[in-house]
Parts: sequence; C-alpha cells; structure tokens
Amino acid sequence: MAEMAVIKTPAETALSVAFATAKGKLPGAAALRETAFKRFETAGLPHRRVEEWKYTDLRALMRDAKPLAPPPDAAAKARASNAGAAFAAVEGRRIVLVDGAFVPELSDLAGLEPGLTIRSMAHALATGDAAVATRLGQVVPTDNVAVALNTALMRDGVVIEVAPGAALARPLHLVFFNAGGAPAAVFTRSLAVIGKAARAMLIESHEGVAEADYQVNTALEIAVGDEAHVDHIKITGGGAGTLHVSSLMAAIGAHARFNEFLFTTAAAVVRNQLFVHFKGEETVAGIRGATLLNGKQHADTTLVADHVAGACISREVFKTVLDGESRGVFQGKIIVAPQAQKTDAKMSAHALLLSEEAEADSKPELEIFADDVQCGHGSTAGALDDDLLFYLKARGIPHKEAESLMIQAFVGEAVDGIEHAGLRDTLIDHVAAWLKTRE
Repeated sequence: MAEMAVIKTPAETALSVAFATAKGKLPGAAALRETAFKRFETAGLPHRRVEEWKYTDLRALMRDAKPLAPPPDAAAKARASNAGAAFAAVEGRRIVLVDGAFVPELSDLAGLEPGLTIRSMAHALATGDAAVATRLGQVVPTDNVAVALNTALMRDGVVIEVAPGAALARPLHLVFFNAGGAPAAVFTRSLAVIGKAARAMLIESHEGVAEADYQVNTALEIAVGDEAHVDHIKITGGGAGTLHVSSLMAAIGAHARFNEFLFTTAAAVVRNQLFVHFKGEETVAGIRGATLLNGKQHADTTLVADHVAGACISREVFKTVLDGESRGVFQGKIIVAPQAQKTDAKMSAHALLLSEEAEADSKPELEIFADDVQCGHGSTAGALDDDLLFYLKARGIPHKEAESLMIQAFVGEAVDGIEHAGLRDTLIDHVAAWLKTRE
C-alpha cells in the first residue's frame, strides 16, 4: 500500500526550516526541544477540524511564518525605553523583554525584596538550571500543539521565584515589547514559582509599535504553593498586524487564592488559552476576562479548569464587546474529577454585538465525574438594550455617550474583580480610550 504524503503549508515548511537552522543556537534543553518539535510536525498547525481550534483555524490564519526575531539592537531597545509607561500608576517592578529577549538594563532589578529572585530563562536553560529543568513543561503537562511549538523554539523569558512566606510589596510587571524593525516571530517562555503562603501579583503586558508585523507565541507556567495568594493579569496589545498565541499553565495548591484576568484590545488575531489545574483542596479562584474588538479583529479565549481536588470554588466570567466585522470566541470547559467532591464552579460568557457584521461564538462545557458538586455555565449574546438606551437619551445624554456608558457598565463587571485599585482604574481608562475610537 502506498504511503500518503503529508502536505505541509508554506508556514509549516518555514517553521521546519527555522527549527533546523536555529536549534543548535537555542539555549539548552536539546532533547526537550526535539521531542516537542516532533509533536508539532506530526500534528501540524491546528485547523478547524481539530475540535478545540474549530473557531480559530491557525492553518488558514497563518499563511506564512515570519523569520525568528534576532536579538534586539540598540535601536530596538531605544524604542522600548518607555514600554509599559501606560501602567505607571500601578508602580510595579518593570521586567522588560524586547523582541523576546530579556533586557536587564531596561528592567527594574535593584533592591529586590527578600525571597524574590528574577533571572533570564535563556541563562537558566544554557546553564542547565535543575530547578527550571524539573518544572519546565511539567507544571500542567499538555500535548497542545501551540505549547509544543513554543517549547521547541523558546529563546528567552523570565524565571521568577518567590520564597515561602514572602509577600511582595510591588506587582511584578512583565513587559513584552515588539520593536517592529522588521516582520518577525517571537517565542518566549516564562516560569513563576510561588512558595507556600507567599503573595505576589504578576502583570503581563504585550505591547509594540503600531506598524509591527509579528507572530508571537508566548507561554507562562505558574506553580502556586499551598496557602499562597497570586494574581495574574495579562493585557494584550501589539501592532495591528500581530498574530498572538498565548498559553497559561497554572497549577494551584491547597487553601490558596488565585485570580486571573485577561484584557484584550489589540492585535489582528489573538488566542489566549488557559490550562488551570486545581491540585489542592479548598482553593478559591476567580478567572475573568474582558475583550474589546473592532474592524476585522479575531480573539479566542479557550479555558480548561480542571478540578482534581475537592471543595474548591471557581468563578469564570468573560465579557466581549464586538464592533465592525470582528469575531469573538469563547470556549470554556470545567472538569470535575471523581475525587473532587464539594466542587463549586460556575462559568459565564457574555458577548455584546455593536454591529450586524460582528460574530460571537461560545461553547461552554461541563465534564463532571463527581456527584456532590454545584456547577453551572451560561452564555449570552446580544445588542445594547434599546429600552435602557432610550432611558438614558431621554435624560439628555447624547446617543454615543449613552452607548459608551452602557458598554463601560457591561465590561466593568469583569474589570471590577481586579483587587489592585490602580490597575483597575488604568484598565477602565483603556476601555474609555477604545470607546473613543468608535466616535
């Protein structure tokens, strides 16, 4: 019987060439990289016949593969000198990566709090750091193709460790800046290990010059110890032509608190995928997001909340505002293992469509294998309430302003879940700035 030839797309072929060319120059983890790339070559770019990618056909959306970004030069670093300035009110400790490379001279590394260490992922890989090697890819193991491609081609990122009992006074602000000198592909991998009873806030912002034409594949692994309190907020911006794929793998211990928030307003195509593993009992988690799209933007949030320990509480709330010909996707799955009795998990996704051409796709799911649980999910999609709009206009509020007030209230339910007042106010300002683009 003749073997069927596997037909690769130009992007897949280019990625194979890029890996073959770069693998000898990438830091450490050679065997891990080879295994991961074989996984990618076997599966190829995900497409609509793969269930979890049915609404975001990466094979169709990624017509070509950009060349791997070179190390940033002086001009690129100069363009990144003010990266993250929009979040100055947060007063976070800035950690800057330019075109996927950690840049210490642009980062705020002086006077680290006791129990906090920050170092380059590239250095950790190159030196065979045992603490990183034992955790990389193991925090929440997954066969996800985008994660496999990231593992194969990761160049740099940051490794953050917070010692048991340490409480960070300042948020850690990871700034990923695309300098936009030429079209490029960026692969970053970061690891955060938060010790028992520690407290930390991680803010992750992805920015870039307006004309940047980038393909970004970024991944973050977070290991949260027992009784720890961790907040992770990811803000996705970037150039108008950017294709951005992000993966979060978070494992949460017992009696912990974990808050996750995704805020997306820019880039041409965004795929935020989250794999959250509740491995300890009596943990409380809030997983929320707000997405504002216009033009032909496409944003996909895919979440798997895996409850393997009992008596955990999780709340998932996602709000999407769609204008123009944009498309918003939400796929959420709550899994409750047989031993995870007393689980309390509720998930909701709501889309607000501001034009007839906008599209919202939602697929919430429950997989429950325990019998003593409280779980539920819901999804809605619709336009602005005409009666409420009339009510506001009848009180002298102009039409556009009335619409803006209603949109801010809609998004505000998700944003209000952020505990840090400065960051909450900054994101509300981002919502107001987005609304002005509609005028």
